[in-house]
Amino acid sequence: MPALNTEVHVHLQSLDASATALARYSALLAPDERDRATRFRFERDRNRFIVARARLREILSSYLDREPPSIEFVYNAFGKPALHDASLRFNVSHSGGIGVIAIAEGRDVGIDIEQIRPELAEERTAESFFSPREVAMLRALPPGSQLQAFFECWTRKEAYVKARGEGLSIPLDTFDVEFRPGEPPEFLRGGGVWSIRTFPAPPGYAGCVVAEGADWEIVMR
Repeated sequence: MPALNTEVHVHLQSLDASATALARYSALLAPDERDRATRFRFERDRNRFIVARARLREILSSYLDREPPSIEFVYNAFGKPALHDASLRFNVSHSGGIGVIAIAEGRDVGIDIEQIRPELAEERTAESFFSPREVAMLRALPPGSQLQAFFECWTRKEAYVKARGEGLSIPLDTFDVEFRPGEPPEFLRGGGVWSIRTFPAPPGYAGCVVAEGADWEIVMR
């Protein structure tokens, strides 16, 4: 198993694959995962789901020294997956054709990546999802900086909620995050024992990791 200790490993990958690779990936999935894949309306989304789940199994297998199909997942009441019998923790996110997986040992972790698209920022308005303090911080930025900042804020809040594993039972306006250009990512209110790190997302994307404690750093794998 690769050493983790004070590291959180982030695996970044493309979710687009050839027909041959898709057939191989599909064979790695459990029956319930294949059933979930059939529910996607569009072929592209279905294929990307298959790649994401299969790559998760392959990556976890490299840490656990098991065959990918043998890995068993359990789910909490909010649907967050975990390993059945290991202290390894993980979280997954994907947007567009990019997927990311965060791996940690003995600490809960959440990861989020978002493709920066103006229409999504219009749908997910800051006033609807951010705290009053965050909205004021965002609107105080130059107009040309607000789109990137919106997604920096969004990914930090989403990664925190995912790390906690409690879904939207955690209201997004009950904690504040720092997202302004040039400022280090951190919690300005709330957050407790959790801390934020960003990772080098591809151009046109924003992404970050939230994990327990402050004694960890991201390592790209």
